[in-house]
Amino acid sequence: MSLIGDGLNKAVQKAFTRPAPKSAGPQMRYLVKQYKGTKAVADLLGISQRTVERYVKDQIKTPRKDLAARMEREVKKRWQPQIRAKAKEKAASTGGIVIDTRARMGYTAPIGTTDQDRIRHLTIALPPRYAARLFDAQEQGASDARLQEIAAEALKEVYFQDGGRRAGSLEEVRFTDIEHLEFDL
Repeated sequence: MSLIGDGLNKAVQKAFTRPAPKSAGPQMRYLVKQYKGTKAVADLLGISQRTVERYVKDQIKTPRKDLAARMEREVKKRWQPQIRAKAKEKAASTGGIVIDTRARMGYTAPIGTTDQDRIRHLTIALPPRYAARLFDAQEQGASDARLQEIAAEALKEVYFQDGGRRAGSLEEVRFTDIEHLEFDL
């Protein structure tokens, strides 16, 4: 996936009330239950239907690393959908989202200002409308570059312009070379 998309997913996963299954058997049984059959799970994971059946019966206990990663990703993608939806709705309507990042940031502004990019470490609460835009874009399958643009717009308004109190002539904020990125709801 993407850096920002993964960060949004991890933030939502913090709202889970129960941990997702960790071992191969329970993960495979959960996927079979969600997809209502072993054939669909086999197609999803790129393995044979017989292999899925053997995981379900605990005849195989340790998957290859690549298969284990795919299984974990698919389980977490579907785990507690109602809790996930409530967390996103709360962030998008009332709570907002906190972004903690260390990245290179700069801006385009009128001549005579110090607009050179530099590494900044910021922890900022973004308004709910930006949380909604990020989650909507992610659900529509937006690229990491598009998610990065939305985050840059949010940082422009909240950090650089301080909600309209300063830097009104700021044109564009550059948000690149992300070293660290974490979201919290």
